[in-house]
Amino acid sequence: MTDREPQALDVLDDTGRKLLFTDARTANTFAPQPVGEDELAMIWELARWSPSAANGQPLRVLFVRTPEGKERLVRQLDDGNKAKTLSAPAVAVLAYDADFHEQMPTVFPARGEMLRAAFAEQTKKREGIAAYNSALQTGVFLLAVRAAGLAAGPMAGFDRAGVDKEFFADTSWRSHLVVNIGHPGDSPWFPRLPRVPVEDAIAWA
Repeated sequence: MTDREPQALDVLDDTGRKLLFTDARTANTFAPQPVGEDELAMIWELARWSPSAANGQPLRVLFVRTPEGKERLVRQLDDGNKAKTLSAPAVAVLAYDADFHEQMPTVFPARGEMLRAAFAEQTKKREGIAAYNSALQTGVFLLAVRAAGLAAGPMAGFDRAGVDKEFFADTSWRSHLVVNIGHPGDSPWFPRLPRVPVEDAIAWA
């Protein structure tokens, strides 16, 4: 037994809660104001602290900022997503690394070699772990965009195989989400849609 007081954690204030959660929206238009490399680096510096199983960290990010890069990307998007992606100052293609296990000695030093060896022959299981945990990390990535004072426009409407062929050929990266990033433009928000009623969304035991 110990008499030590439990560690007191800080509580996010109301301004922070609005920025990250209650007032945050998906942006559909973007201002022409540029997004700098330092701002994108800040997003990753926050996002990379996300939890993941065995600290495997399978999320990978391709930042697309050049007109040429965006043209290559837009060819793989659904028609309804093309214009807003072209207008966004920066776009993040979020992917998972199917060979994330190769980093285990770095990210989990105590058991890294054992984990790398265990995952090496489990291709299907490893892919499922990578996909699930990168999705977990993606939620934190979107919060990081908001924390950096920018708006995010996540989109799943694209040809994943086409994006992988265009950008990730001969790599173990697999795309799973495209996120437009920038400052909100004209009429950027659709009307706020309802949330699932609390009584239908949570249970107690």
